[in-house]
Amino acid sequence: MSDKNHTTLGVTGMTCAACSNRVEKVLNKMDGVDAQVNLTTEKATVDYDSEKTSIDDITNKIENVGYGVVMEQTELDVFGMTCAACSNRIEKVLNKQEGVKGASVNLTTEAASVEYNPGLTDPQAFIEKIKHLGYDAAPKAEAEEKQTHKEKENKKMKTKLIISSVLTAPLLVTMLVHLFNMNIPDIFMNPWFQFALATPVQFYIGWQFYVGAYKSLKSGGANMDVLVALGTSAAYFYSLYEAFRTIGNPGYMPHLYFETSAVIITLILFGKYLEASAKNRTTHALSSLLNLQAKEARVIRNGEEMMMPVEDVVVGDRLVVKPGEKIPVDGRLVKGRTSIDESMITGESIPVEKDVDFSLIGSTINKNGAIEMEATKVGKDTALASIVKVVEDAQGSKAPIQRMADIVSGYFVPIVVVVAILTFTVWITFVQPGQMAPALVASIAVLVIACPCALGLATPTSIMVGTGKAAETGILFKGGEHLERTHELNAIVLDKTGTITKGKPEVTNFTGDAEALQLLASAEKGSEHPLAEAILAYATEQGVDLVDVDDFNAIAGHGIEATISGQHILVGNRKLMQDTQVDVGAAEQALVDYEVDGKTAMLMAVDGTYRGIVAVADTIKETAPQAISALKENGLDVIMLTGDNERTAQAIARQIGIDQVIAQVLPEEKADKVKDIQLEGKKVAMVGDGVNDAPALAVADIGIAIGTGTEVAIEAADVTILGGELLLIPKAIKISHATIRNIRQNLFWAFGYNTAGIPVAAVGLLAPWVAGAAMALSSVSVVSNALRLKGAKI
Repeated sequence: MSDKNHTTLGVTGMTCAACSNRVEKVLNKMDGVDAQVNLTTEKATVDYDSEKTSIDDITNKIENVGYGVVMEQTELDVFGMTCAACSNRIEKVLNKQEGVKGASVNLTTEAASVEYNPGLTDPQAFIEKIKHLGYDAAPKAEAEEKQTHKEKENKKMKTKLIISSVLTAPLLVTMLVHLFNMNIPDIFMNPWFQFALATPVQFYIGWQFYVGAYKSLKSGGANMDVLVALGTSAAYFYSLYEAFRTIGNPGYMPHLYFETSAVIITLILFGKYLEASAKNRTTHALSSLLNLQAKEARVIRNGEEMMMPVEDVVVGDRLVVKPGEKIPVDGRLVKGRTSIDESMITGESIPVEKDVDFSLIGSTINKNGAIEMEATKVGKDTALASIVKVVEDAQGSKAPIQRMADIVSGYFVPIVVVVAILTFTVWITFVQPGQMAPALVASIAVLVIACPCALGLATPTSIMVGTGKAAETGILFKGGEHLERTHELNAIVLDKTGTITKGKPEVTNFTGDAEALQLLASAEKGSEHPLAEAILAYATEQGVDLVDVDDFNAIAGHGIEATISGQHILVGNRKLMQDTQVDVGAAEQALVDYEVDGKTAMLMAVDGTYRGIVAVADTIKETAPQAISALKENGLDVIMLTGDNERTAQAIARQIGIDQVIAQVLPEEKADKVKDIQLEGKKVAMVGDGVNDAPALAVADIGIAIGTGTEVAIEAADVTILGGELLLIPKAIKISHATIRNIRQNLFWAFGYNTAGIPVAAVGLLAPWVAGAAMALSSVSVVSNALRLKGAKI
């Protein structure tokens, strides 16, 4: 019997009736599907037979014909995960839910990110599914709230650790007898004394392992808790059995392993405590960003100034900001003049002068006079909130290299249980036939040494620290996969304007007297051309007083003419001077020299007589040559992409040390040029301003957007460089290399530790308590190695 289902999907990208008809036609051709598509509501109403097709097939079909299906994303906090097997299990189950496009669960951040179709499912369904697996989940809490929760959990863990250590310490004394044949009071060797100490550790302190194991097995998986519960229970209950054998038999010498179970639990708890403390330090970068935010704002309402929490500010509010205070939210300056320290966003140490109508970035610092501003972006829409969101997403995402570790750890626990059973069987059958104690010790050691905690932590901790380190430097990686792929680059394409150059023309040379400069600037006052703005800015710097212009006329493609106090002024190119029969022979060589240097040169004449020449250029950023040199040292082919003519482009390239130039490229052709380089077998990064270069940024293997921090180009780019500092590009590549190297070190030691530890334990050369200590310390060592990235020199 067929199973009919009904759903409604939001469809994006439809622009006319032909679009909706095409989508409807394609869907109705699918087996068991009856669909109607409405252009006005942008929705597809679909009835389908679930035995013949799935909602994923329908979604893919819509996307394959060039349209999109509306998806939403939710973030959840997940509690109760203890190792990679837990996160893998939850991720696998979420990805199987109908309507889920993709789910990612991160063990280190204890978070799940799910992209889903809102017409088919919702976040509450995910929470219920996670709870059904034996874990707990809730909508993502604010960072401060989550930090408070973690601090409470750490405090509780610390208390348990202290209790466990106090109870375990006397049991450790019994080990001295076994190791050094020392004499100790008889009470320590009494089986019931040991039982009294070990029982609270096993069932109060260690109860979390039983609960975790039960939940894991109930959901059809097996995690680290299963190994710990199996190993310690075997030691505890065998010891209890041996203790009962002493009743009525005072001469019997029992084989007790109470100290083994207690010490293993205590050491694992100690390792988890150290691990949690270290993991908290990995989120330091995010906490630092959050602490930058202003807490209060001085708002004018009903004509009165009042202090209120920054969360209560709404768009359109008028705010007063005094010298030394933080700008509370993003906004526009409406009264006053000041300079703003924007270094925390842009990395630019020099304060930026701000006048009326200039934009202001929240959390930057007002250095000078009191100002009034209008709030334009508040809450999650501010620049700082966007940056925090990028860092959070990057820390919660998975790099491709992590997939391997996830797959291995997913199969690891069941394999280890089988190995432990085989070890027990071999020992009791062949090595020491009929001897329970040595067989038990060897199998317990195998179970404990093999816990894959370090394997699960190896990648995400390094990603967290690496992205955090990058964010503190002014580099925003959109996700872990982009952090990983960046180290594979071997070619980098840089757009010229706004990337290599400042994107704003400046006067670089002027030949002429003071009167000529006054006439030149006064004439240009009537022009709206960007070159005119550069000339006016230069005249202002030189302290020139402008005079009134009697008449002004722009000559398209050639220049301008103006009349000032009866004098006829001409400013323009060679053609203008030739057409007006002005002799500029004396300026010809200077004109050629300027053009060779990539500058735009304009000639000036007064009453038909040549009076001077002005050269204007989009000047190169001061650190551009150093950045290019650093990129080359990293082994990258550096290519400049520009719409300028070949001669101008080559001139700029020579100044900064670029050998490869692609000139006279139209904006719409940039993406094709990037594809051409990729066809040569190269991994290409495209660096642009994130707006005009969006298609090329999207096509490149890694898109790097140069941003000022006010408009973070996170949609098209994979990496955003705040403040436009080119030296951050080679630093981003160095951070990627350092992070991947760190991940490989972690994976090597995690794999190596388990691979070497299991056979050593199986042949009886590893005491269970030593295995417990080694397992705990392996996790701590992985996290500690990741934390080394914080101090890495870039």
